[in-house]
Amino acid sequence: MVSTKPNQTECQYCSVISQTNREDPIGTARTHDHWLILELKQPWSPAMWVEDEELQPLVKNLKQLIWKKGIMVRPIAIAPDREYSQPGYARLFYYYRPAKLFARYQKKEFLVPQNQLIPLAMDLVKSLTDKSQSLKHWDTYQQDSEQIRDILVCTHANVDLACGRFGYPIYKELRSHYTKNSTQPLRVWRSSHFGGHKFAPTLIDLPQGRYWGHLTSESLDTLINHSDSPETMPSLYRGWAGMGKFAQIVERELWQQEGWSWFNYPKAAKVIKIEAKGIMPYIFQVLRFLPFPQVNLLLDRLAQKATGVWIHLEFSKDNVIKKYEAKVEISGQVNSAPYSGKEIILRPVNQYHVTYLKEISTP
Repeated sequence: MVSTKPNQTECQYCSVISQTNREDPIGTARTHDHWLILELKQPWSPAMWVEDEELQPLVKNLKQLIWKKGIMVRPIAIAPDREYSQPGYARLFYYYRPAKLFARYQKKEFLVPQNQLIPLAMDLVKSLTDKSQSLKHWDTYQQDSEQIRDILVCTHANVDLACGRFGYPIYKELRSHYTKNSTQPLRVWRSSHFGGHKFAPTLIDLPQGRYWGHLTSESLDTLINHSDSPETMPSLYRGWAGMGKFAQIVERELWQQEGWSWFNYPKAAKVIKIEAKGIMPYIFQVLRFLPFPQVNLLLDRLAQKATGVWIHLEFSKDNVIKKYEAKVEISGQVNSAPYSGKEIILRPVNQYHVTYLKEISTP
């Protein structure tokens, strides 16, 4: 059921509605094997990856990777910063999944002349499928920044007003109070849209690749420094980009059991079975054994329509591999708004929970 509220004289923010209705953000982190993060001057248009002519050759190659090769790459823009940036130069971050089981993405950072930013990004994309593609000519621009943690806060108000209204103040607070006082080197960036504006203020924590939303000033110290119990944070956790939607729900459950050390355990997960009406479960079982990466995109779509999803998750703790089997089911629905505006459309959104979780023995 879709309902529309009458026109209002003031903007209604989708993130306020989401939080008021207690929409759970878990499972809304986009799943990626690779990230390309480009330092691009503002303003950014609402559809910058479609409208910016300079970016179109790069976007075309990224689409080919996704649809023809099944390689999931996420482009994101970050705004120049008066402290981090250098006139005439631009940064490009490349993060990638280092192994099947992993805890954080591997990182390469380049500081290149402004006019070389897109060529370098193009070379990186080509190298993902062309093993002969060499990046050695870019070595002189590579930065030693493996130890630096980068926080990307969405402030892309041209996509949704909630990201500007709520994202920018959180960005300012993180930028002012945490970059100098963190337990490790930390940078905070304004970023373009990466999904989930109804969870604004929302951010991505790299190199771990964790998404957070509905943040408040009171939650920042726990987020950055893990200064409080993880029991205070599950309603703010959107999920980990290293896993799919339903595995993220299970991953959150295990985080609550294991504590903050969970974030350091190499891990992986996959959907092994779905429950649904008709022949969809049988189609899923046939497709999941096909040796084509593109099939994963179709499997994800089938899982979205399931009433129950079975997950196999494994992780390494103290050099011992532990394996879990879990089931995720729909727990109910809440009304949510897909965007902010004077006229708000409310749509029911499924909510999920873990109904079965068991450690399984290793043969």
